[in-house]
Amino acid sequence: MRIGVAIDAACDVPQDFLERNGIAVMPITVKVDGQKFKDDRDPVEIQRFRNQKLGSKSHSGETEPSSVEDVQNLFLDRLVKDYDCVICLTIMATRSPIHDNVIKASFAILKNYRPIREAAGITGPFLMRVVDTRNIFAGSAPVVAEAVRMIQAGKSPAEVRERVAHIADCSYGYMLPRDLNYLRSRARSKGDRSVSFMSSMLGTALDIKPILRAHRGETGPVGKVRGFDHGAQLLFDYAAKRVQAGLLVPSLSLSYGGDLDEMRALTGYHALTRVCGDAGVEILESPMSITGMVNVGEGAMTLGFASEDHVADF
Repeated sequence: MRIGVAIDAACDVPQDFLERNGIAVMPITVKVDGQKFKDDRDPVEIQRFRNQKLGSKSHSGETEPSSVEDVQNLFLDRLVKDYDCVICLTIMATRSPIHDNVIKASFAILKNYRPIREAAGITGPFLMRVVDTRNIFAGSAPVVAEAVRMIQAGKSPAEVRERVAHIADCSYGYMLPRDLNYLRSRARSKGDRSVSFMSSMLGTALDIKPILRAHRGETGPVGKVRGFDHGAQLLFDYAAKRVQAGLLVPSLSLSYGGDLDEMRALTGYHALTRVCGDAGVEILESPMSITGMVNVGEGAMTLGFASEDHVADF
């Protein structure tokens, strides 16, 4: 059986990983300052967004995930012919309507695929399995990596779905924002008052950065640090300890809202890569999606892995 993977564009995984594994991307349309960007993880489009230097204007940007019709078209035009089953992975349903859109689209896809496959000379049924990664940005990557690993191991659709659903429950995504004022402005533009004016001003004045965690569909702060570089070092050191303790998926993901060489120059990065190399853990590095940069600001970093339950200590 030919099993494929389709992801939400806000799942931060490298472009070469997508291409090597034939992963389809359900795009997000981003509108900022009168300009439109197609967020489908294309590095050229991500660079075009960064070259615009929209800066503070991005906090009022609009993001539109693939609609029900968009998802239907992607599948009926292409995927029902390329595969016999597609595992669809989306960012947490509590943060985006894309999961619900894919579920709704699946009814029409499963109703209408037969004549399309027959016309292409393909026999047999077509299956869809939709999984909420319960995470966001780099935190969704462990689920994507595990889906690919299970498919390459020849597992059945039921086995793949069961395993990735388990990994979704065990995935941890961490984010270190660079600009608290941007984060506050973006939150307010979406009606979220969780980042107050005083806390953002105080944090900016003292260079205090929160460490935010996404896990099982919820997001919130788990620590705070003084200075972005120091915060990155703490996150890298923390991730190295989790790698040494043992991960459930042999990969660790990093995404950065800027030039990846800037992230690689941060203290603790090379020590983390050595620990991952010794443990046989693949590092998946990618530019943050356009959607991610609009929501949390350029220069932010996210990190993701899957492990047994533990208490974050920052």
